[in-house]
Amino acid sequence: MRLKDKVAIVTGGANGIGEATVERFLEEGARVFIWDINEERGAGLAKQHSDNGFDAFFQKVNTVNLTEVEKAVAEIISQFWQIDILINNAGITRDAMFKKMSSESWQQVIDVNLTGVFHCTKAVYPHMAERKYGRIVTASSVVGLYGNMGQTNYAATKAGVIAMTKVWAKEFGRFNITTNAVAPGFIHTEMMDTIPEEILQKLKDKTPLGRLGKAEEVAALYAFLASDEAAYISGAVFSIDGGVTL
Repeated sequence: MRLKDKVAIVTGGANGIGEATVERFLEEGARVFIWDINEERGAGLAKQHSDNGFDAFFQKVNTVNLTEVEKAVAEIISQFWQIDILINNAGITRDAMFKKMSSESWQQVIDVNLTGVFHCTKAVYPHMAERKYGRIVTASSVVGLYGNMGQTNYAATKAGVIAMTKVWAKEFGRFNITTNAVAPGFIHTEMMDTIPEEILQKLKDKTPLGRLGKAEEVAALYAFLASDEAAYISGAVFSIDGGVTL
């Protein structure tokens, strides 16, 4: 119960790594707010966990909209008077080779993956600073560290959140707020189920551990960084990729 009585927000919490993170945080004793634009799935997930005795809540939040983010934060504060953990997990892809990438695809990814992270942190930070406690963990990617063909927009955002994480570590530290980034490699989520098996096998072959990662494994890293066990870790980037970038 490393997160007992902590109040956590998980963006993009209705599926994939976000869903696994919600489950892990609840098991660790946290009160978890699921932020997602998928109301049906998010509300259903919250109800499922609530029915099992956990403190799970859903708020329909589009992180691109600062007003929605600020309203959701105000509702949490009015209910629990604190926000201890922010997991900036929400993200999208709009892949294309550079010569075919549209300005629209560029902007959509920038808006969600970079500006959305800024909005969420901007809204939560003052409350953490006032209480002199906070854990902020943001999803980057190995693509943000090493690049990948066909992902100019995605790589730019994932490199950008690493830079923001390092700046925030310098600015927020005096308020006992840690901020770190997690850079997953090839993780098996529902999105991967649409990829042909021969492509999946190539991804596995590229990975020294010989398999895709599990969403639960990323969630476990989030949980550690959100806990008091990681109180002296800030401004760091943790690759969780099975060794694929070696």
